[in-house]
Amino acid sequence: MPLKVAGPGAAAPSQSGMDGIDYELGADYWSKVDPTIDGMLGGFAQISPLDIEGSSSPSTGRALDCGAGIGRVTKYLLQRHFQTVDMVEQDAKFLDHSRAYLGPTSKVDQRFCSGLQSFTPQSAHYDVIWSQWVLGHLADSDLVAFFQRCARGLKANGVLIVKENTTSSDTVEQDPQDGSVTRPDALLKSLFAQADLVLIKDLQQLKFPAELYPVKMYALRPKTASDSPDEAKLKAVGMLPD
Repeated sequence: MPLKVAGPGAAAPSQSGMDGIDYELGADYWSKVDPTIDGMLGGFAQISPLDIEGSSSPSTGRALDCGAGIGRVTKYLLQRHFQTVDMVEQDAKFLDHSRAYLGPTSKVDQRFCSGLQSFTPQSAHYDVIWSQWVLGHLADSDLVAFFQRCARGLKANGVLIVKENTTSSDTVEQDPQDGSVTRPDALLKSLFAQADLVLIKDLQQLKFPAELYPVKMYALRPKTASDSPDEAKLKAVGMLPD
């Protein structure tokens, strides 16, 4: 789910709950998208620097880029701040193109070709799991299950980062073109709670064009975690000031 214009006509409100996601429709939509930054961002390539802005502290360890596309977040954020980055993306052509887009790099290790509804991260493996503009393609029940698998994939003081479009109302809006949904903030927080995740901090993305959906960023940890994420991890992903 790329950046999207909000407002009347942008998407149809859904009254039926979000367990009716058409995964084939979403896969077909993305199979026709060019493997470029403009393609990844739905025609809004100009906002990419603003999206990455604010992350400047070094960190260590391993990160996972979920819904990685051609590797925009990996290239400009994660590989700058983590020793190793894995990528998961359901469209094989995007992963193939990521090799040229990222260029020679020792930072990128595994490239997993899988939809998130069926992907399981390796247990206790990641310091940060990053999911951005992709979770609207998952049904509510699959999203909760994915969050639970991510929680098991985090190290003891690891953090899950979610960055997504949100609606300005309490209404879930569904895009008939790609089948994805845009959820309100309250619903996302309810799904976090259902997955036994604790919200550490949330932030509103600033400086994006006014016609776009509001974008929010959430830092989460498992409720069962005995250790809180260290500040270096939160700084590296823009959730704390330097």
